[in-house]
Amino acid sequence: MTQSQVTPPARLIKKYPNRRLYDTKTSTYITLVDVKQLVLDNETFQIVDAKSNEDLTRSILLQIILEEESGGAPMFSAVALAQIIRFYGHAMQGVMGSFLEKNIQAFMDIQDRMAEQSKGVYGTQFGPEAWAQFMNVQAPVLQNMMSNYIDQSKTLFVQMQDQMQDQTRSMFTVFPFTAPPPKNKK
Repeated sequence: MTQSQVTPPARLIKKYPNRRLYDTKTSTYITLVDVKQLVLDNETFQIVDAKSNEDLTRSILLQIILEEESGGAPMFSAVALAQIIRFYGHAMQGVMGSFLEKNIQAFMDIQDRMAEQSKGVYGTQFGPEAWAQFMNVQAPVLQNMMSNYIDQSKTLFVQMQDQMQDQTRSMFTVFPFTAPPPKNKK
């Protein structure tokens, strides 16, 4: 492996019993706001319990999300949160996590591409304020585009599920099982 391929070690943050977070890189105590900034800066980090060494990264990130959701403009509706909760313990829980992660990454890729294209068209004078105004005007268009993307994803998922069922049926036709009784329609 060459030097350029070596990934830097994750920044270590220790959480002490007094609930304080200690950044071992800067040798200072930090807050959740500082951790949020690390996320925004794409820093790689890990938060561990100072005594047990238990990984607390997810827990702290969820805490940041909770604070953001409690603020002025929540990202998730109560309906969306309830639907996510319903997946815990469900057979599709692992698939749902992967699905959300990949769709968020796809959304970020679209956002990055739009930002790059706007730089090409408008140059560097298209700053954050102008970008915010542009996105406010384009929000309905973007929502429509994302809705179409979700509909296409749903269709592909249903097709994949049908193919899996067909493959499963064809696999089990070689076994001497009897067909299940028809479902009673009420």
